[in-house]
Amino acid sequence: MKFKRLFDVFFSIMVLLFLGWLIAICYSIVSVETQSNGLFFQKRIGRYGKKFTILKLKTIHPKTGIVTFFGAFFRKYKIDELPQFWNVLISEMSVVGPRPDIPGYYDQLVGEQRKILELKPGITSEASLKYSKEDEVLRVQKNPLKYNDSIIFPDKVKMNLHYYYTQSFWGDLNIILKTLF
Repeated sequence: MKFKRLFDVFFSIMVLLFLGWLIAICYSIVSVETQSNGLFFQKRIGRYGKKFTILKLKTIHPKTGIVTFFGAFFRKYKIDELPQFWNVLISEMSVVGPRPDIPGYYDQLVGEQRKILELKPGITSEASLKYSKEDEVLRVQKNPLKYNDSIIFPDKVKMNLHYYYTQSFWGDLNIILKTLF
């Protein structure tokens, strides 16, 4: 696991160094577009069920609650998630691991499923790749919350538990490559 942490530090430093300019430009764009601080802060459930603050670029106008023009673009291409490499650098997250969720989901798991909480949450995972269009799927559901709670979330738990038992450096690299391409 020490190697995973070294990889996380190296990878996040490289992303922040090489894409810092892009993050800064996008931050400026969303700050103007939302007429507010361009960063979005939200409490999420991390390793061992501890809360941490995730960083994202703001994509919703705080007064209207509507996704902004650039916000939609940044969401589509996951640019809004680039600030999370700071969360990786300070050891709150990993590059690969279960996506952190809001309170009320992972922190409510019981039994063997709680093993997922032994993992650092990640920027990408097999489950996040499978559900990369989750917002679109939920938008067409008659009861989106029920569909998430009964179909999507249990499947994510199953996939993340599988990752818990099978994780490896090469597996993580495979997930990173799938994410990029």
